Amino acid sequence: MKQNGIISNTAEVESLTDAIGDDHIGTSLETPMRPDAFKMDNKGKIDKIAYHFEEIMHTLGLDLKDDSLSGTPRRVAKMYVEEIFRGLDPLNKPKIALFENKYRYNEMLIEKNIVLYSNCEHHFVPIIGKAHVAYISSGKIIGLSKLNRIVHYFSQRPQVQERLTLQIANEIKAVLETEHVAVIIEATHLCVSSRGIKDVTSSTVTAEYCGKFKEEKTRSEFLKLIS
Repeated sequence: MKQNGIISNTAEVESLTDAIGDDHIGTSLETPMRPDAFKMDNKGKIDKIAYHFEEIMHTLGLDLKDDSLSGTPRRVAKMYVEEIFRGLDPLNKPKIALFENKYRYNEMLIEKNIVLYSNCEHHFVPIIGKAHVAYISSGKIIGLSKLNRIVHYFSQRPQVQERLTLQIANEIKAVLETEHVAVIIEATHLCVSSRGIKDVTSSTVTAEYCGKFKEEKTRSEFLKLIS
């Protein structure tokens, strides 16, 4: 049964998990978050995650008195909160300053080969890839590094690649007040390459084209320039 939207029956959880299997699914455009997600401060989250990760390691049979392992629970907890999942906290959202398009540059601007590291929300293992983003100014421009920061911010949370692509595109559209945005992500999912099917050669490609990028001429130019 569900309590406060959470499946509480273990058998029901296992049944649902078995039904989904390794299917790559996402349920919403927004990252699923509880309303009380930020009532606990970062220190409290680190303490709690460290405690539970220690329990996981203990259950696996690891000797936490060993010098090499004794600090692992807290290292993992700090990594989760302060690094690889820091994009969950809206306080870490990059501050974007806009500038007038004084050059009257009305062609597409592309930032390609932006390296991204994310984590699959189904197995909590890495997604490693590159993003290519482009926009056509509607009168405003942003610093080039801010495009990278937007990509990194939305990557630093448990993700589904399709959602990540849309979140990046929607944020750039909102910030720049333009509909003319394109985002392509090509990534390797370690949940595919390091477990399960163990296919080390495949990659996943997702794309979102908005505004003028839906037109074949503009889209073809973008694809040519990033190839």
